[in-house]
Amino acid sequence: MNFYSKHETRRRLIRGIPNTDSLQRLLGHWFQTPQGRQVLAAEKAFLEPILSRLFGYHILQLGGHQDYSMLDSSPVGHKIQFAPVWRPGLTQAVADNEELPLATDSVDVVLLHHALDFTEDSHRLLREATRVLRPGGHMLIVGFNRYSHWGFWRLFRRRNTLPWRGRFISRGRLTDWLQLLDLTVDRIDYGLHFPPFKYKRLLQYAERLERLGNRLHSPLGGAYFIVCVKEVAPLTPVVPRWQPLPRRTAAFPAAEKVRARIH
Repeated sequence: MNFYSKHETRRRLIRGIPNTDSLQRLLGHWFQTPQGRQVLAAEKAFLEPILSRLFGYHILQLGGHQDYSMLDSSPVGHKIQFAPVWRPGLTQAVADNEELPLATDSVDVVLLHHALDFTEDSHRLLREATRVLRPGGHMLIVGFNRYSHWGFWRLFRRRNTLPWRGRFISRGRLTDWLQLLDLTVDRIDYGLHFPPFKYKRLLQYAERLERLGNRLHSPLGGAYFIVCVKEVAPLTPVVPRWQPLPRRTAAFPAAEKVRARIH
């Protein structure tokens, strides 16, 4: 292991973000728990009507787990989801979310499914997602809400389990980042209005609480859903620089002396 790898590993341990391979295993396990399944179902139900109204040629999902796609309801034909690590039998392409093998301005819709919560460098990932998004394209961001009952619960939980190892970036901080990247926020909604219970018996009330929170538009949901648009750079018309015409001097002919004949 070189110095860079040791340094990155140390930073991850300090921040609590596991390496890519461990993160995929932890996410896969969490999405199979009653709590993880309920979170996945609630977020997918919230995203479906939004994604169904966005069109284009290419849609990209970053974050989440490689076996769980959130793009099923999208009418976009080409759905892209990279696998972060290789494993036997894998059919997806492998790529680093912070160094995407995609052309600049080539994707119509980008979905960040808790990608900013579980990455070492959130700024870098967000810049890379913005780079591949075409001007006028839409970016959807799903993240854990720091100022919610989920964020409050995180203060008293051990940080060695999911989702409590996530970064829980505040909405205000994230919107500042978006503004710097020329991304205009179109709408902000909230979900996960049910408490972060672990047991299936308690989670049976989750759907009822979710409907109530959505009806009240409560900003205290455990997750935020931000829809933003990449601004189109204004076109500056190229006006030819014509040389000014010389000003014409007004000349008046001298009046001729006319002799009047008297017949």
